[in-house]
Amino acid sequence: MSDLRVHNFAISLDGFATGADQAPDAPFGHAGERLHEWMFATRFWKETGGGRGGSSGADHAFAAMHGPGIGAEIMGAGKFGPPGWQDDPDYKGVWGVSPPFHTPVFVLTHRPRPSIEMEGGTTFHFLNASPAEALKTAREAAVGQDTRLGG
Repeated sequence: MSDLRVHNFAISLDGFATGADQAPDAPFGHAGERLHEWMFATRFWKETGGGRGGSSGADHAFAAMHGPGIGAEIMGAGKFGPPGWQDDPDYKGVWGVSPPFHTPVFVLTHRPRPSIEMEGGTTFHFLNASPAEALKTAREAAVGQDTRLGG
């Protein structure tokens, strides 16, 4: 059976993955992207955006594990977008036209909507399901590969 993997999940020392006051112009809340600065400095992240350079140490090695062996992702509604995204039928997430997932992504929400196919192999599916049901669905979509658990 495939694994459920949690990695590249930044959490502050006081236990939060997102700051207070999330909004469309502040998807990570008041903390901004500070929790992710370690990743943005890596060669992995620079190359993901088509750039060059970046660190190549332990942070790079950890960040580079983001994709290999992953066949699907499960994320919460708060990772897909800040409060209110459900009210905008044209909202497609904070990542632009080519999100970094490259797999089916299952967004847990109490307000499901039609799936959104993006560039690069990412398709967002919106589920009103229990975590166990979402994991079963994601594992089926992952076709023997692991499922990544996002925020």
